[in-house]
Amino acid sequence: MSLDGLILQATEDGCTLSVKVHPGARRNAVTGVLDGSLKISLTTPPTDGRANAALVALLAELLNIPRSPRIQLLRGATNRSKTLHIQQATPELVLAALSAALANRLP
Repeated sequence: MSLDGLILQATEDGCTLSVKVHPGARRNAVTGVLDGSLKISLTTPPTDGRANAALVALLAELLNIPRSPRIQLLRGATNRSKTLHIQQATPELVLAALSAALANRLP
């Protein structure tokens, strides 16, 4: 899977990542890039913030970093379109980590 078109914005202390979430899916997975956002499917339903917590946990696993406080939800707590801030990570490092994680998960 290609991450071409993924938009990561550098910030003073890290970068931001836009995500489009599909909660209640069959499996947790990165499914592609749509309009500059990373598309992610989550098995967790969108109730009581559980899908948001699952999203942060999946990204932390893929990027091999601690969940909190390094990954923070900036916008979209009740929306499928979300913006996350990843501290102490450049856009290049995040893209490389996501690419490596996805390459290792492919059969």
